[in-house]
Amino acid sequence: MTHVLVVEDDRQTAAEITAALNDHGFAVDHAATGREGLLKAAAETYDAIVLDRMLPNGIDGLGVLSTLRAAGMDAPVLILSALSAVDERVRGLRAGGDDYLTKPFDFLELTARLDVLLRRQSAPQPRETMLRAGKLEMDLLTHTVRHAGRLIELLPREFLLLEFLMRHVDQVVTRTMLFEEVWNYRSVEPTNVIDMHISKLRRKLDSEGSETMIHTVRGAGYRLHAPE
Repeated sequence: MTHVLVVEDDRQTAAEITAALNDHGFAVDHAATGREGLLKAAAETYDAIVLDRMLPNGIDGLGVLSTLRAAGMDAPVLILSALSAVDERVRGLRAGGDDYLTKPFDFLELTARLDVLLRRQSAPQPRETMLRAGKLEMDLLTHTVRHAGRLIELLPREFLLLEFLMRHVDQVVTRTMLFEEVWNYRSVEPTNVIDMHISKLRRKLDSEGSETMIHTVRGAGYRLHAPE
């Protein structure tokens, strides 16, 4: 079972995060201070750590993170923070964080981001040149996509969008994740640009009478399911 440490001083937030992660099938330990988090991280082996940026009693989230990395701990760390400025995100990532989620957040996004981090950690592999999901094939060298042998013409952004979905097939990916990974935007005003691209991509992928492959997960994002 995946073992996660949550370092969060607000007990209600910590309880809600713990409940969401338990529902997702994770075992969770909680620490309310940076010092307690360091002690638990030293005593146990965790698959991932959810770390609040602002912690009381002398050791903040970045201090915890720097100490853990200096000690050789390489488990992925997801930083939670009410500080949304780009320079704060950069500080967190440069200190050794693997991802950064701004408060308030949706718990579906929290679990989705942890799934992605854990997948990267557990299966580090060279980037493939061919991606497959059911009858869908993407050749990264020739930049071609085929579905059941049918060639599909995609624009560059559509290709990148589909590549990200195929790398996370059957996982929920949020709009924020798509903006950050496909559009390379870290701070985005509300917009329907992703919905528009998803709609166009659906029309190109779904042949007449076939099952829709890109599903909207209400309140969360999208999921690619490509049946055999």
